[in-house]
Amino acid sequence: MMRYLGIDFGTKRLGLAVSDELGIIAGKYGTIERKGTKTDVERLKGIIEQEKIQKVIIGYPKNMDGSSGDTARKVEDFVSNIKRQINIPIETWDERLSSVSAEKLLIQGEVKRRKRKKVIDQLSAVIILQNYLDYQNLPII
Repeated sequence: MMRYLGIDFGTKRLGLAVSDELGIIAGKYGTIERKGTKTDVERLKGIIEQEKIQKVIIGYPKNMDGSSGDTARKVEDFVSNIKRQINIPIETWDERLSSVSAEKLLIQGEVKRRKRKKVIDQLSAVIILQNYLDYQNLPII
């Protein structure tokens, strides 16, 4: 039984998702407007404590060919900073197409463009975390 926090990293916002206590289902948690790494980490620490999080999963944006770009390096820097200040396991997870999937889901749900901008980061975090949880819970053959 482990509770996870999923993060969709962005330069303006961090989308957040939290798993259930069994570590099976991801649900949206909200967003953090970026104010700087120090402030962002303090807010994350509060959420981790409040929600009794035991592991953090951060989306890692690989290019379609598997290479890493500028955003991936920003995520690596962010992960390095929070690992120094948060004493629980922190892992990155390939997030290719999570934002595209989130956008498609919102369009299919007929969510208006203005509303989509407000929730896409949360939904991307849910997709990242749910993909991670699904992979972790695959049966061993």
